[in-house]
Amino acid sequence: MIGILDLQGGVVEHLGHFKRLGVPARRVKTLEELDTLTGLVLPGGESTCLGRLLRIFGLDAAIRRRAAAGLHMWGTCAGTILLANEIEGETPHLRLLDITVRRNAFGSQLDSFNTVATVPEVAPKPVPLTFIRAPVITRVGPGVRVLLEVRGATAAVTAPGILATIFHPELTPTLAFHAYFARQCGLTPLLPASGPTDPAWSPEAWTQLAPLPGPAASG
Repeated sequence: MIGILDLQGGVVEHLGHFKRLGVPARRVKTLEELDTLTGLVLPGGESTCLGRLLRIFGLDAAIRRRAAAGLHMWGTCAGTILLANEIEGETPHLRLLDITVRRNAFGSQLDSFNTVATVPEVAPKPVPLTFIRAPVITRVGPGVRVLLEVRGATAAVTAPGILATIFHPELTPTLAFHAYFARQCGLTPLLPASGPTDPAWSPEAWTQLAPLPGPAASG
């Protein structure tokens, strides 16, 4: 089972991609929900907010313990910031990956962009990539391998038990990174006939997995 940290940020988009691959996945909010996982996704969002919520709910220490015990981790965008040993000019959070990151390195929200790149270890064909107020990995420590560089910057890395991407595969039709992480977790993804992309995906596809509104309060 793969969990998606459900405190803030892009949760349902990740759930949707794992569902397309036939990989069991669920939201994770509590300490107890960490115990049955083989992998945990730290989604994109706002890293300062996510880091504070991790501390408030005591999930930071629990995640570090589970990672030491073999829980696989994947950080996307803000999730990569959470994993980093060092954040330029700021206090780091989980310190699980020997990298240094610089927040908002590509610029503001208006500087977000889409591109296409080839990541041979992840997919045989080029895949679409979405960068939203993305950080940059400015230093890679021993034991960390670079999977992708974009515009001269390190954009994806892997280390034993950890994957980190500064972009958002869950916001594109590519299933390749989710399948790659599932295989790292020892799970078998079921790629559709179309291969590592889902032609039926749309930017609104996440809405089918969004929580339904509760009953209106009376008064």
